[in-house]
Amino acid sequence: MSQRCKEAERIEPARAGETDVAGISRRGLFRAGLAGGVLAAATGGCTSSEELEQVKSEYALIIDLNECAGCRACEKACNQRNHLPEEESFIRILSRGDEENPWYLPVQCQHCHDAPCATVCPVDATFEHPSGVVLVNEKTCVGCKYCIEACPYGARIYNTHEGVADKCWLCLDWVLGGGEPACVQACLKGGRIFGRRTDHKIAKLLDSGRAQPLHPEFGTQPGVLLYIFPGT
Repeated sequence: MSQRCKEAERIEPARAGETDVAGISRRGLFRAGLAGGVLAAATGGCTSSEELEQVKSEYALIIDLNECAGCRACEKACNQRNHLPEEESFIRILSRGDEENPWYLPVQCQHCHDAPCATVCPVDATFEHPSGVVLVNEKTCVGCKYCIEACPYGARIYNTHEGVADKCWLCLDWVLGGGEPACVQACLKGGRIFGRRTDHKIAKLLDSGRAQPLHPEFGTQPGVLLYIFPGT
């Protein structure tokens, strides 16, 4: 296992931002009946392809850190899509390595199958969509912020205007329509690889063992986000 598979550093939780989105919103998803029912720097260990196979999310977003240039195009696209202010985002780009060998780690919601944020929610506002994407029902969220404290990846932000604890929702309206999340479309170097787990390119990466979850030792079973770490 490489040294980069062992590094870890505490980071502060993400900050709040507005959450209305362009086009069909998450509220639109609920109305249409489609929304039924960090500690981060590298993986704490490598997960076998057999273990990854047990994760039943329909989609996978694999971030190749060998290609990430830290340009923040993904972050800017996310902010624009979700009408977030410039200083806040569902995605954060962390600088890693040193001056001679820098690399970057984008951190966002991992869409965990055993999501602590959902477990602590007193009104079940955070839940897992049948696709495996973890969503927030803005109509029932009471803004208690328990989920923000519970997320080990620091991936939740608090929307003071709406009184809702928010996060990445994978642009699920676009995805269900056959498209890709805004961050994937914006990646200049093609370092964000998205698709169904049955798609040839995704399946090949999963079988190779190169795509790994972030900190599997947390026990949250990240369901959508996987990473190809530098040097692998």
